[in-house]
Amino acid sequence: MGIFDDFSKFLEERLDEFLRNNPHLELLVLEDKLLEQEESTLRLMTDLKQQEKQLQDEILGIAREIQLWHLRIEKAKAAGRLDLAEPAQNHEASLLRQGNQSWGQMEVLKERIKQTQELQQKIQVRRQEVQTKVAAAQAARAAAKSTSTTETTIGWNQAPTEGRNVTSLEQQFRRWEAEEELEQLKRNLGR
Repeated sequence: MGIFDDFSKFLEERLDEFLRNNPHLELLVLEDKLLEQEESTLRLMTDLKQQEKQLQDEILGIAREIQLWHLRIEKAKAAGRLDLAEPAQNHEASLLRQGNQSWGQMEVLKERIKQTQELQQKIQVRRQEVQTKVAAAQAARAAAKSTSTTETTIGWNQAPTEGRNVTSLEQQFRRWEAEEELEQLKRNLGR
């Protein structure tokens, strides 16, 4: 088990290092995580709304029962049937307690719905910010790529500066090495 843990930790460290060296990929991973969180929050919201609807239906049912028993109490009292009126009053009181309890549950549920909506909005804003950063990073990479392509296609009669050529070559090698590392990590994880 120790070897597996060490290997797993090594892979995680290499992946973290790779993502640090390739911030555009880190942004894509963050965007995916935020999308998952947003979807999860929306599922939670749907569940909470269903629970709210069930509680509302339950409260309405209890209210109808209370109304029915209240009429029965009045009818029993008018007929002088205290033997029926007193137990009916006790039942009505029980229904009122049950209704109050359900009402309290619905208030708690409404607060959870409100908090979940706020969380969903925050996640959505954060995801939009990340999408903007991803787009900017992709534009920067495309600009860098077109610049490096321009530098490599300098004509035979133009003398490039040595430092710029080496920097571009260095960037190309780093990109290629990073892509190789990523592919190797994928192959290792696939086993």
